[in-house]
Amino acid sequence: MSTTRLLLLQKLSRSLLSNRKVATNAVGLANRTCASAPQTAFPTTFRPIRAFSTEAVSDEKPSGYHSIIRDSEKAVGESDKHEFQAETRMLLDIVARSLYSDKEVFVRELVSNASDALEKFRYTIHTAGEGEKDFTEQDRALEIHIGTNKQDRVLSIQDTGIGMTKEELIANLGTIARSGSKHFLEQVKEKGTTTENAQNIIGQFGVGFYSAFMVADRVDVYTKSSKTDSIGYKWTSDGSGNFEIQEAENVRVGTKIVIHLKADCREFSDEDRIREVIRKYSNFVGSPIYLNGKQANQIQPIWLMEPKDVTQDQHNEFYRFVGNTFDTPRFTLHYKTDVPLSIRALLYFPEGKPGLFEMSRDSDVGVALYTRKVLIQSKTENLLPKWLRFIKGVVDSEDIPLNLSRELLQNSALIRKLRTVLTNRVLRFLHDRSTKDPENYDKFYKDYGLFLKEGIVTSQEPNEKEEIAKLLRFETSKQEDKRISLPEYCNQQQEGQKDIYYLAAPNRTLAEASPYYESLKKKGIEVLFCYEAYDELVLMQLGQFLGKNLVSVEKEMRRSEKSEESADQLIEGSLLKTQIDELIPWIKQKLTGKVTNVKTTTKLDSHPCVVTVEEMAAARHFIKTQSHNMSEENRYALLQPQLEINPKHPIVKKLFKLTQSDPELAELLAKQLFSNAMVGAGLVDDPRMLLTSMNELLEKVLDKH
Repeated sequence: MSTTRLLLLQKLSRSLLSNRKVATNAVGLANRTCASAPQTAFPTTFRPIRAFSTEAVSDEKPSGYHSIIRDSEKAVGESDKHEFQAETRMLLDIVARSLYSDKEVFVRELVSNASDALEKFRYTIHTAGEGEKDFTEQDRALEIHIGTNKQDRVLSIQDTGIGMTKEELIANLGTIARSGSKHFLEQVKEKGTTTENAQNIIGQFGVGFYSAFMVADRVDVYTKSSKTDSIGYKWTSDGSGNFEIQEAENVRVGTKIVIHLKADCREFSDEDRIREVIRKYSNFVGSPIYLNGKQANQIQPIWLMEPKDVTQDQHNEFYRFVGNTFDTPRFTLHYKTDVPLSIRALLYFPEGKPGLFEMSRDSDVGVALYTRKVLIQSKTENLLPKWLRFIKGVVDSEDIPLNLSRELLQNSALIRKLRTVLTNRVLRFLHDRSTKDPENYDKFYKDYGLFLKEGIVTSQEPNEKEEIAKLLRFETSKQEDKRISLPEYCNQQQEGQKDIYYLAAPNRTLAEASPYYESLKKKGIEVLFCYEAYDELVLMQLGQFLGKNLVSVEKEMRRSEKSEESADQLIEGSLLKTQIDELIPWIKQKLTGKVTNVKTTTKLDSHPCVVTVEEMAAARHFIKTQSHNMSEENRYALLQPQLEINPKHPIVKKLFKLTQSDPELAELLAKQLFSNAMVGAGLVDDPRMLLTSMNELLEKVLDKH
């Protein structure tokens, strides 16, 4: 070897030890300098060094450097080949094509799984009791390490968590819907011991893992269970339909995922790109994340900080982390109290409109429960009522025991008390927003008012119902361009008015033209207009507000008119009492099987008749959802409609005359009036069914001319 080459190699060696980045450049320089020399001139022991390897910098590490990633794992022995479950193969195809709109989220999913494994081990040791000896390296640091290798297009994510046995590898990474977390909980439950309190898991080692195949040509998983005397394994697959498992040497306790990236996904082997994704999604994971040896996340629990010390940027980052979302919070509720419970809460109200998942009652409440910074459960079902499931955030209470079991989490008086305190605080906060920031509250109500109405329908607490009801907003007969609250309605009621009136209609035009509204309009009584189909059900369920009954205008119409002694005395220009006494039985006979009663009313002016039933809101709901397979006879028998006629209306007076002169035409007219009234009441599921009878009536009328 020439003296020049020997000096160059010595210089390269010193550079490798002093600076990794310079080392990489120096290797390239050496290759270029010696390109013309014979290959045998280079020592065969000299190899380029992997960018995330710590072997080459073991002597001189930068300040704060800490990494456990090595390339020392080695598969040994024969491999066992397995096929993915059919559902898993379908999932892999969905994941690779369309499950995630942005490929970068695979980093979030794998980091969440790693955090899951750490929390699972931490919790297992906390609750193991005498079984503690069954686990190895119990005092190890619980960390997540990520390494990037841009040259080889490799990304590695390693945790020091619970690890997996061979059986767990097959179950967790070969079968969908049997996540590691979920299976772990099932096993603990079967033991019937106090260790059942395992609801602290952050995520599921399931669908999220498969997201790696969006960017990977191949995925290798090295894992070793925390159980004493466990051996290491290597799991590998290209995601096409099969996976292999081999025993492996030099595997650390925990799990290491090595992602061999596709050529068009090279960006995810870049350190800066991964750091950006960590800060975006995983900045507040409860364990340290080291990227190429340097910590890349904040693990400061900002919910324990003083609210005034938390910046809006910190709130935005934390909200995106806990909510797995891209938007920013609309409202932020950050408070602490020591009475009646010690609570530190940070709750966010989303800015975006709710998606289909949030609308479903099967979706989880997005609030995590901690005690003294230790995660108990990431999505705590009973911490807030279902109708507040759109809220994201964290609640930390020192009064919650660490070993809270699943049954206690569902049924304990402590959790119920915490739920009550939090719900009341959320309601007070929303009341405050509605008065201090009405414009933004109105926008919130437009997007999330349905959840508040659900709270009234589902809540078992009368006081809670009334507090929620204060947040409702309605147009009224006197307020066209502004929605008002129930307290505002009560404050501007007429003197002596004991009830709150409401009317359901698809829009304002139909509401103002409703026959049920006529009498209240003449009296100048304000009426709430309910444009949504479920509004009247909500108000019916509420029943009372501030001691006043909530009454539908249809029910008001049905109330008996005690002051009415005789129709011919009270209604000028109407049919005589003798004529009414003759007409009513005739109508009842012609509408046999359809109406239960026919009577006159003084509450109509421009309409000939209306139909009333006992509970109009419930009847309309039934017609829309349950009556499709019922016969017409059974439907009328269930509804028991009452027909109320206006004896001074020209059509009704003409009807009486036709009963004498043309009974056939009179019968067609009576039936059409009833059908029209049923449509006006919203008790006909398909008005097109009335066209036949309407055409028959028209044909009969035209024959007379």
